[in-house]
Amino acid sequence: MTFPASYPAALPIPPEARLLAPQSACDFVDCRGIWLPGEMSALQAWNAVMAEPIPGLALAFKLRDWVSTRFGVKPIGGFSTKSTQRVAAGDKLDFFLVEEVTPQRLLLSERDRHLDVLTCITAVAQGSGTRLTITSSVVTHNGFGRVYMWPVGPGHKLLVSFMLRRLKKRFSTS
Repeated sequence: MTFPASYPAALPIPPEARLLAPQSACDFVDCRGIWLPGEMSALQAWNAVMAEPIPGLALAFKLRDWVSTRFGVKPIGGFSTKSTQRVAAGDKLDFFLVEEVTPQRLLLSERDRHLDVLTCITAVAQGSGTRLTITSSVVTHNGFGRVYMWPVGPGHKLLVSFMLRRLKKRFSTS
């Protein structure tokens, strides 16, 4: 896997996105996005991003689970490539709990005693395409949560950027 020199840069949080708490109360906030040709719902965007696994990510999740479970964090197992056509609040998408689903917004959370995470995927029609953003926010509850975010925060930014860049490339060549 090669990481190209340019990635989608961090963006201001769009008005349709949601955070776990006010931004000043979050320990981590990141928003990245791209413009894609054609219309797409937030759930379709999730399916498109998850359709092609990132090499090495499954191993990274196994390592994460192996280390984290020793500190009382529940294992998450990682992402599947299974496409989901319909979800409702209360359902699970991989390890995330679906908090809200509309055509324009998909809110996914994971909460434990160390930290809470909210990922908000927005898909907003813009011109002849869709502005897709992934906004993640984290509130830590203790020292382990803060230490956990040291490698996970930068890694998350890199992975989301890589996923979005790859998705943009796939849709621009279709």
